[in-house]
Amino acid sequence: MNKRERGITLTGFLMALAVAGFFLFIGMKLFPMYQEFWSVKKALKSVAEDGSVSTDPASIRNSLGRHFDVGYVEDVKPRDIKVERSRSGGAQISIDYEVRKPLFYNLDIVGKFSASEEKRAGAE
Repeated sequence: MNKRERGITLTGFLMALAVAGFFLFIGMKLFPMYQEFWSVKKALKSVAEDGSVSTDPASIRNSLGRHFDVGYVEDVKPRDIKVERSRSGGAQISIDYEVRKPLFYNLDIVGKFSASEEKRAGAE
């Protein structure tokens, strides 16, 4: 009869728990950054498809600002929004921004995000 016990030791369990906790901690730092980016993309698409917003850069920025207020977007600054005329006469809207969140001590998590949409001239 083989009476060897099987299973995980207390040390092994604690190590597995520490590794799982570390990845959970990283996930808790990353998820809000990506959730905000999804809100930015949704706002950008909404403004690009909205017929009541003209292709004027000021109008586009104001509309994006309202969407960002509703969607709790805090990391996108006005300087991160670029509105350029496209060849079709519409506007190319680009948002490039960086999010820096502290991890622990002197280490930060940095996320660089970029999204763009074209607002067609006929969509006014």
